[in-house]
Amino acid sequence: MFEIISLQNGIDNVRGFYSNATDAGLKNTGNDLAFIKSDLLCDISAVFTTNRFAAAPIKHFKKYPKDFQTNFILINSKNANAMTSKEGIEDIEDILEYAKQKDNSITHPLMSSTGVIGYRLPKEKIKKGLDKFDFSTKDSNATANAILTTDTFKKELCFKVILEDKKEFFIAAICKGAGMINPAMATMLCFIVTDANIPKNDMNELLKNAVDNSFNKISVDGDTSTNDTVMLLSNKKSGAYDKDAFKTALEMLTKELALLILKDGEGSNKVVAFEVKNAASLNDAKKASTSLSNSLLVKTALFGEDPNWGRIGSTIGASGIECDEDKLTISYDDLIVYKNGKNIMDKEIEKKAIKILKQESFKITCDLGIGNFSDIAYGCDLSYEYVKINADYRT
Repeated sequence: MFEIISLQNGIDNVRGFYSNATDAGLKNTGNDLAFIKSDLLCDISAVFTTNRFAAAPIKHFKKYPKDFQTNFILINSKNANAMTSKEGIEDIEDILEYAKQKDNSITHPLMSSTGVIGYRLPKEKIKKGLDKFDFSTKDSNATANAILTTDTFKKELCFKVILEDKKEFFIAAICKGAGMINPAMATMLCFIVTDANIPKNDMNELLKNAVDNSFNKISVDGDTSTNDTVMLLSNKKSGAYDKDAFKTALEMLTKELALLILKDGEGSNKVVAFEVKNAASLNDAKKASTSLSNSLLVKTALFGEDPNWGRIGSTIGASGIECDEDKLTISYDDLIVYKNGKNIMDKEIEKKAIKILKQESFKITCDLGIGNFSDIAYGCDLSYEYVKINADYRT
């Protein structure tokens, strides 16, 4: 048995971790450069973008030897340092060498970036930003806010996990993401830190599973970034660990953060679960649920609060899975609007359906009536604001 308690102030709670942020002049206003540092070396596990044009920070990470340990991450916003060729990696190496000169305890430092693609980092600005840091400070709030781009609110969580023997560990995370969100790991940066005494093999296993069931389940617009990154760092300082407890806490953390990203989807108003039931295979269930979460026609219908189940059915049929319209049932929450090949949405049912679509969150269920496999993906509506934000993104 174990107990999980939610806490405020994120990374600040985790033993041996420090973080803060500063204004390095990358954005027009506000903090844009942040760090996370541990006073002990950390095992690290990471999951990265599936985009073939992975950004320079990811390429730099992969230059380190297998199973390396680190105690420092530098994070910048406004500039993605993506599609900058070998010079982008060299810029990172130069910046991180400067950080090591500021603090000689820094080992195998990492960098992570988010922002506009195609421009090299302003190295001198970032170095001047490093000059401002006191690496012994704790300000998780500032760190969480500094990494945001088009986000409208910070995404920061922390859990205290109390084990049956009364030992305890902490796990915390900060995250950013609002647009270019696709279930091929959602476009995002996420930094998870823990003082749990977790074995490296468990870190790799549990992080991959948690990402698959959270960030790989959400879609704002179906686009995959060059910079997608989820990192898990453990300095093991608590000495406490239980695999089931850690797995539960990590999955709670990543799922809640994923839903916060959807809630903050650029201009979005609704978070919607797309459940596909009784598919012929798990692959079919995943393919259909993902297609629904990605569909622009479905998203615009959600924005218009239009219970146009035809877009749901059409998307399932177009996904290429095994399906039969005479076996299909579509529901908004528990309200059935299409059943076994029949449109049953009369005026009264349509009124009820519109009422459901006016909610901030609800579920659309598609029962294929063929097999025994199910999957859930998560999406949001697509609004005028999304077009406005992304039309002006570089400015």
